[in-house]
Order: sequence, then structure tokens, then C-alpha cells
Amino acid sequence: MSSAAESSQLAGNALTRRDRVLQILDKGQAGDKASITCDRFLSTLIIVNLVCVCLESVDSIDAAYSFTFGLIEILSTMVFGVEYLLRIWVAASKTSAGSTELSRRLAYVFSPAGIIDLLAILPSLLSLAGFGLDLRWLRILRLVRLLKINHYTPAFKTLFDVLNEERYPLSATLYILFVAMFFSSALLYLLEGELHEGFASIPEAMWWSVITLTTVGYGDVSPITGLGKVVGGLTAVMGVMTVAMMTGIVASSFAHKMSLRKEALQNEIIESLEDGVISPDELSKINQLAETLGLSNEEVETLMRYESLRTKEARRLS
Repeated sequence: MSSAAESSQLAGNALTRRDRVLQILDKGQAGDKASITCDRFLSTLIIVNLVCVCLESVDSIDAAYSFTFGLIEILSTMVFGVEYLLRIWVAASKTSAGSTELSRRLAYVFSPAGIIDLLAILPSLLSLAGFGLDLRWLRILRLVRLLKINHYTPAFKTLFDVLNEERYPLSATLYILFVAMFFSSALLYLLEGELHEGFASIPEAMWWSVITLTTVGYGDVSPITGLGKVVGGLTAVMGVMTVAMMTGIVASSFAHKMSLRKEALQNEIIESLEDGVISPDELSKINQLAETLGLSNEEVETLMRYESLRTKEARRLS
């Protein structure tokens, strides 16, 4: 074998290994034990880190288990650091028209996911490098690791998709809240600005307005005059209406998206069964759709058997 052929074969093997690492680091697909194990391990490590961050804020617990917390932090930083470097490496395998490997890697580095992955290790690296970060800030910055779970579960992506699709009606609802906040704050300032220090200015009255509109109602600031109470009541009603609108928009959109995905899954199974055999590619598409719906392998198999029987019955009757 010539040296050129050997180099070509080595390049092909390297590409195969890189693609496989990409599969493992991405959300686990049904049947891919290595990918699922990786997802579960990293998700568990993230949760352990969050628990440690919370417990470290209790002085007595931190004093008793500081060595254990420090060891977990060092190991976690090493694992997340290796993961970050691997994600930069495998980003070159993601197809993108007219792009080079370097541009695809830079696209990951400066993407929201890449920035979150970097922030997950940066505080600890700065602390180890002797930059002397405030311990409280270090703990808070380490909580960014919670956002890394988006790599390993489709739930966050579905929620983000819903919020993106419904951004216009949600923006309209937020605009109504914004207008109500300003008007109610200005009215309470005019009515009770000289009687109540909580309404001494419009910015100070905004605290009461936000708490009332969001239906929290702490009660630390409240109107004392008759007209002020009328404005407060109307503000509370407006808050209930707008919050209910926002909840309804998100809930209905979420249910609609799940319904569409379930329909897409059923259609994919029906199309795959047309020739009587489900190919590996077709099965992979089915498993990906089932993952977005949170269906187990048993539920998918039951649905496939049901559609298979229904298809056979339809052919028999025709």
C-alpha cells in the first residue's frame, strides 16, 4: 500500500472516530448505549455540582466537607474541560454548506451552547490560576452548569422552540403588562406620592406595580386611599388577565407542537411499513421523533405493532 493510500485510510478512520464521538456527545439515541450512558453520566455530574454549590453556602457543612467539595470540583472541571475540547473537535463533523472545519469549530465556540460550556469551566480555571475570585461569585457562576443539561434532554429545546414560535403574541402580552405597569405606577404616584414613601416616585411605585401585576402580592407596599385602592384593584385584575393569557399561549402552543410531532411519528411509521420492512435509517428517524415525545422503546414498539396491524387490515379490506 502506498503512503498516499495509507494517509487516505488514516484520514477516513479519524473522520469515523470523530463522527462517533459526535454521536456520543449529542443527545443519546435509542439503542445507542454509549451515548445514553454519556448523557446520564454528565447530567448526574451536573446535578451533583449543583447540590455541592448549594451545600457549600452553608458554613458548617462547607467546613466539614470542604475537601470533598474541592475534589468534586476539580474532577468536574477536568471532565467538563475534556468535554468542551471534544465538542470543539467534533464540531468540524457537522455539515454546513460552504464552510470550513475551522469556521464550523468557531461557530460552536461562539454559539450560545459553546459559551455556556466555556462558562461551566472558566470560574474554576480562573480560581486555580490565582485570580482570587470572590467565593460567592464563584459559586453563582458555577450554577451556569445547570444550562448544560440542554445538551442531553430535548425538553429545553422544545420549550425554546415554543417560545420562539409564539414570540409575537408573547411580546404583545408583555407590552400590555409594560403599559399597565407604567400607568398604575404613575397613578399611585399622583394619588399617594405625598402620603406613602413606597409611592414617593414613579420608579419606586413600579415595585408595587410589578408585584401586583404578577399576582405575587408581598404586601410590603399597598395603597391607603380610596382611589388608590381602586387603581390597585384594577391593576390586580389586569395582571391576572395578562398572566393567564401568557400561560394559555405557551400551554396551547406546547400541546400543539406535541400533537404535530406525534402525528409525524405515526406518519413516519406508516410510510416505513409500506414496503413491509423498516430499514435502519427509517428506524433511526422513528427513534428520533419518539425521543422528542419522551416515548420509551416499549411504547414505540407497541405503536409500530399497532400501525402494522392496521396497515395489514387496510390492505386486506382493499
